[in-house]
Amino acid sequence: MLLADVALPVPLARAFTYEIPASLASRVVAGSRVTCAIGSRRVVGVVLGVREGEPPPGVKALVSVVGDEPAVPADLLAFLRDVASYYLAPIGEVMRLALPPLEREVARGLDAPTLFASTARGVVTRRVQWVTANEASSEGSATPAVRLGTRASALLTQLRALGTAPLARLEQQWPGARASAARLASLGLVTIDERDAPDDPFFAEPAPRDTPPEPTEAQAVAVEAIVSALRESRPATFLLHGVTGSGKTEVYLRAIAAAREANKGGIVLVPEIALTPQLVARFRARFGDDVAVIHSAMTARERHTMWKRLHAGELDVAIGARSALFAPVRKLGLIVVDEEHDPSFKQEEGVRYHARDMAILRAHRIGGVCVLGSATPSLESVHLTTTGKATKLLLPVRTRAQSMPRVEIVDLRRIGAGPTGDKRLSIPLHRAIEQTLAAKEQAILFLNRRGFSPSVRCESCGEMCACPSCSVALTFHKRAATLRCHYCEHETAMPTSCPKCHAPGESLALEGLGTEKLEETLSLAFPGARIARLDRDVASGRNVDKVLARVRAREVDILVGTQMVTKGHDLPHVTLVGVVNADAALSIPDFRAAERAFQLLVQVAGRAGRGDVPGRVIVQTYDPEHHAITFGAKHDVDGFVAHELVDRRELGYPPFSRVALVRTDAVDEKVARAACAALAMCASRASEGRETNIDILGPAAAPLARLRGRYRFRVMLRSADRALLRHVIVAVERARAELPHSVRSAIDVDPMQLL
Repeated sequence: MLLADVALPVPLARAFTYEIPASLASRVVAGSRVTCAIGSRRVVGVVLGVREGEPPPGVKALVSVVGDEPAVPADLLAFLRDVASYYLAPIGEVMRLALPPLEREVARGLDAPTLFASTARGVVTRRVQWVTANEASSEGSATPAVRLGTRASALLTQLRALGTAPLARLEQQWPGARASAARLASLGLVTIDERDAPDDPFFAEPAPRDTPPEPTEAQAVAVEAIVSALRESRPATFLLHGVTGSGKTEVYLRAIAAAREANKGGIVLVPEIALTPQLVARFRARFGDDVAVIHSAMTARERHTMWKRLHAGELDVAIGARSALFAPVRKLGLIVVDEEHDPSFKQEEGVRYHARDMAILRAHRIGGVCVLGSATPSLESVHLTTTGKATKLLLPVRTRAQSMPRVEIVDLRRIGAGPTGDKRLSIPLHRAIEQTLAAKEQAILFLNRRGFSPSVRCESCGEMCACPSCSVALTFHKRAATLRCHYCEHETAMPTSCPKCHAPGESLALEGLGTEKLEETLSLAFPGARIARLDRDVASGRNVDKVLARVRAREVDILVGTQMVTKGHDLPHVTLVGVVNADAALSIPDFRAAERAFQLLVQVAGRAGRGDVPGRVIVQTYDPEHHAITFGAKHDVDGFVAHELVDRRELGYPPFSRVALVRTDAVDEKVARAACAALAMCASRASEGRETNIDILGPAAAPLARLRGRYRFRVMLRSADRALLRHVIVAVERARAELPHSVRSAIDVDPMQLL
């Protein structure tokens, strides 16, 4: 009997076997979407493979095949199976990452169309007309002014500058453009065709084509190395280490252009949507609108349209956040991971994959090239270059020959507060802001704490206002007059008296400094300055670029923000960056704390002095001797990496070992602790008798011991022997099935967050 192994939308690692009816035999292949019954429900799954064999007892037959072609190409299917295997994730959940919602007509009639389908009624694609300027012949280019009216001639001139544009957009700008376009088409000067509507706002405005600048010597060397590997179809991984403002994006653009010339596709990954508009604008200026944009803020229809055009081969470049890694780009040859050090490339829920690591794997599987770019490379990526698994490419200077910004360290132990009276706005920082405003330049103040005050404490009894569901303090948000938990989003009104001793509200003291309070303090200190804030309370998703657009338009004098402001934004009029509290990242209980603090410091410092005026950075700290601070102040990446690698090797942490984190949580603290202890014992038994060692650290309460009403425990498994670690976590994965139903558990392979 002909059988199909199918991935279904259930939290199980295994596939399900179905009989293939003779009527469907010619259409069922690996990668096909099929409808099938599971219990009394009818769902959509993906065929992993087809084989002949004896049917298992009670085998059911497939109901139908969705679509005329396999939804998942063979190379992508094999990669997805590798992802599921490495991260011990249910194969159906991994398949969900790669496919968009179903069309409405397909989704109809399904009982639970949750896998690769929207939770509503599916999506309907919308078609729009596009106008494309044809290449002008010598005859055509000489006669349009004579044969065409003023409006049609102007329209043709604009189209030749843009290359192509939606007819509806032209109609908005040029009344009567539809008739003019029809006339131009009748003369063979333009072509009008129908395409799926690009609903994404990244394509809302025309993008005039740019002229590629002359590359610097270092850029040319880097591009040649990448292009050489592409031409030879040689698997290769490159670490593009370039200082901030050194032109890494230009290297990406030239590499993508070379891939397209070789008839190969490309994927460009950025850490988060905040960087996407800036990068998309650069790519559209170079390649026109023939790029796909993929990110979490897209609607179901937008995701479906982009996926469909990539799958059909209409588009060959995909840009987006980590989920763009699973785009069905045909003849994929190049994957770029910009800001590869950023922890947001790690998915923290569901399938806990790391997009950077999996980008290397996907490129390797197809014999392609993976480029990892950063001004502050992760230690894992640097280690790849020292072990010969990656090649390092250097961009040591800024493209416009600007000097790196001058960094001044302010020791808060010795230097007092400025005129505001708040020590977090020291005298040097206050004076620097005054000078920047007087020069009509812009400043960024970085503080990685949202809200007005991080905590509220009663001065009578010492009680701190804490979240009832999490073991964290509540943050006061003045504008909303609420106390809010930044983990579970619990929210309550500011109390009028102490909940414990009932002392009057005057006894409740606001402790610490958040971005909201910093914004208010600056408004009072500099009443003539235009101040904006960039954090998750005021801007998220697509709204981030609106704030940044105001900064680029010089409608903002001071930008206050969390780590959102440290990303790779190009803000040429920013000449001052103030790091209000450089120690915040160092206090996190994580072996990567120093690395992240250094990266944040260097990245945010890199926002200064990218224009014609030299930049200045002021770093406020209570620990000026810490190596992350001292090396960061000198922009000395190599010095920091060398220092940190010595510590990591001595302690046995990555990149000199592999780590997996086993987590349990439950409403009952004792139950959660016992479950974690059982999994730790299982790991210990699985490692017995092995020649190499594995460290089993725990069980222990997590640093955030209680979250959303559940008590949390963890065990860290660590070994330099990758095969041994794999053997142990597979044993732990099997043991998870024996835990009580009240316990939630998870295995995080290569974790990035230890909280």
